[in-house]
Amino acid sequence: MPDLAAPLMAWYCDNARDLPWRREGFGAWGTLVSEFMLQQTPVNRVIPLLEAWLDRWPTPADLAGAAPADAVRQWANLGYPRRALWLHRAATEIRDRHGGVVPRDVDDLLALTGIGDYTARAVAVFAYGDRHPVVDTNTRRVLARAVAARSQPGPAAKRDLAEMAAILPDDIDAAAVVNAAAMELGALVCTARSPRCDACPLSDRCAWRAAGYPDTGDTRTKQARYEGSDRQARGAVLAVLRTTTTHDVAAAEVIEDWPDPRQRDRAIDSLIADGLVEAVDGRLRLPH
Repeated sequence: MPDLAAPLMAWYCDNARDLPWRREGFGAWGTLVSEFMLQQTPVNRVIPLLEAWLDRWPTPADLAGAAPADAVRQWANLGYPRRALWLHRAATEIRDRHGGVVPRDVDDLLALTGIGDYTARAVAVFAYGDRHPVVDTNTRRVLARAVAARSQPGPAAKRDLAEMAAILPDDIDAAAVVNAAAMELGALVCTARSPRCDACPLSDRCAWRAAGYPDTGDTRTKQARYEGSDRQARGAVLAVLRTTTTHDVAAAEVIEDWPDPRQRDRAIDSLIADGLVEAVDGRLRLPH
């Protein structure tokens, strides 16, 4: 395994973006909320909504005491709104199981609703300063190229955690920096479509570059196009329910002009199944 830690740390020191969750004193709750919001969502869309969320609910107990409908409304247009419900449930679990304090232990974090390997370790490392490998999509791409000489990572696997652990320094603070640096490098330089290899601090030790940049294929699951999709229909339904001035809306009046009535009904049914919408006497509302 080549030494990737030293150049990553030096590059990060000069190139890291100033992001709210990287600032001193941001706290474990803010870190947890930011990680929920950042899943499959660009940073520039997250920052204003994150700040508004934490202004409204500065602690897990504050969110737990609110109605789930409020969380769905506050989520606004971030996408994948089930994350709002999961975050609300996680806040309730933190209040009820952990005295309102975001837990530090990775297993305790994994037991919370909506939290997987990445988020649990991100909170433990970036909020509490513990030493764990933290692997997101960007990190996986850096590892695939620098270590395995692959153009794109394969399906997510526990192997990525082991590969990241192998490059972490023993020093706890340095390990946290390397975790953050690998993610930042993947986001800014070692990008999926147009990597800037000439600006990469790992270029002289990158296995993919040494192999001549082979195209090893891309086996990642591709996301379906949003335009015209069921996801778009679901978003349109939620937009009506989030912005209505009444308590609920007649089901027949929700996006009644949608071009595909069957898709509209399918979207409503799936939102009800996900717990994002409640149907009462032929009317629809956000969850209570």
